[in-house]
Amino acid sequence: MKTATMPALRVQPELRQAAEEMLRPGETLSAFVEDSLCRNVELRRAQQEFIVRGLASRDAAKKADVYFSADEVLQELDDIFASPRKKARK
Repeated sequence: MKTATMPALRVQPELRQAAEEMLRPGETLSAFVEDSLCRNVELRRAQQEFIVRGLASRDAAKKADVYFSADEVLQELDDIFASPRKKARK
């Protein structure tokens, strides 16, 4: 598979220096930028999927006319998170 290049990126010298200071041993600035780009693409993809699921959930709730208050949801989450803690204490 062929690779493609990204457009040249102009940044302030301070940002370049900060990025270079964060490089791991043997890591190049190009590798750092590529990794950052990949992570940001994945983050945005996950955000888009989250929004799609949220809108679908909203539509399903409207259709079924079943809603839960924020307090109910938060209580259920508290219960879920408390359960493993109780088991760990035993």
